[in-house]
Amino acid sequence: MQTGTPMSETELKKRLIARIQRSKNSALLREAYRLMGTDAADLEPYKLSIEQEASIQQGKKDVKAGRTLTGKQADKQVDEWLGK
Repeated sequence: MQTGTPMSETELKKRLIARIQRSKNSALLREAYRLMGTDAADLEPYKLSIEQEASIQQGKKDVKAGRTLTGKQADKQVDEWLGK
């Protein structure tokens, strides 16, 4: 896929069909099937827990205060947390 070039509807359908045919991830296939059978208007919004809401608010404060990491720094921290 070319970056910045919008994909035609036909090309998108072909690529989705090819990915579905190659997939061995049954959970992903079930979720794709569920989504395709549901109108967006019928989907219920995801409900966040109090802890998740607090985490998001803290993250927003961190960004505003400039407490951010580069992608490389974040990858390094994740590797350290995972013991790699």
